[in-house]
Amino acid sequence: MIRLLLRRLLVVPPVLLAASVLVFVLPRTTGVDPARALLRARTADAVPDPATEARVRAELGLDDGVVEQYLRWVGTVLRGDLGLGYVSRTPVAEQVGDAAAVSGLLALLALAVAAAAGIPAGVYAARRPGGLLDRFLGGATVAGVAVPEFVLAPWLVLVFAVGLGALPAVGWGGPEHLVLPVLTLAAYPGALAAQLVRVETAGALARPHARAARARGLGEQAVLWRHGARLATTSVTALSGMLVAGLLGGSVVVEVVFGIPGLGRTLHQAVTAQDLPVIQAGTLLVVTVAVLAGVLVEVLAVSLDPVQRTAEGVR
Repeated sequence: MIRLLLRRLLVVPPVLLAASVLVFVLPRTTGVDPARALLRARTADAVPDPATEARVRAELGLDDGVVEQYLRWVGTVLRGDLGLGYVSRTPVAEQVGDAAAVSGLLALLALAVAAAAGIPAGVYAARRPGGLLDRFLGGATVAGVAVPEFVLAPWLVLVFAVGLGALPAVGWGGPEHLVLPVLTLAAYPGALAAQLVRVETAGALARPHARAARARGLGEQAVLWRHGARLATTSVTALSGMLVAGLLGGSVVVEVVFGIPGLGRTLHQAVTAQDLPVIQAGTLLVVTVAVLAGVLVEVLAVSLDPVQRTAEGVR
């Protein structure tokens, strides 16, 4: 298994190198001038003074070639120096790190809730295809997948915060502030996990090994979980890697609606203010998490599936 992990990790540096090139180049292709963006963020002048702009361009090294600028930027990133934010004038590493910790907590809690609700629901729905639970789950999961976060979040606020007064609508502090954002984020992955587990489990229960287990006198619950749900965990595990990265960087709507100082909201504010160092650092962090999560989840999925272990030559 260690050998498989090392083989998969070999793809990480080239992918991150390509991502760093895109992160560096793409903002400049949209017409963002770092010198003007910095001056607009720190002064009230709509049109910066040409002499001041020239001085800032020299300080930022923008008069050098693009390749030289990129290599200098990569060198500072590898040293952990992400510079200062144009707006906050604080170290970008601290700003992005604090925001990522908040988004990471939300993402992990959302995945935990999604797994706790979606996996058992999918397993028991597969037990009696076409039954009441299966039909109810089908409607609920379609709604969970179809309803976007920007629709679900306001409705949860309207019902639980405004109507019932049971939970705070916005803010970040105690555990009560986690409930509505986590439910909003967990809706889509929970529905997706339930659909996937239901299909995989139903297929596994119809296979010969499940029928043979019943013939040996194994109880229905044991057959359901050992021979049905166990095989479905591989697909759910593979899905979780993509969802982690998506939740970490894609929770902009949730964090803005609920006033949460996470990475999605930070990137939203940085794009609005053209805060280039924050945009680059946040985007590169999301890509790094996505790549590493994908590698780890793939290795874990192989370890759970005997067929894949044989194909990969893993013992």
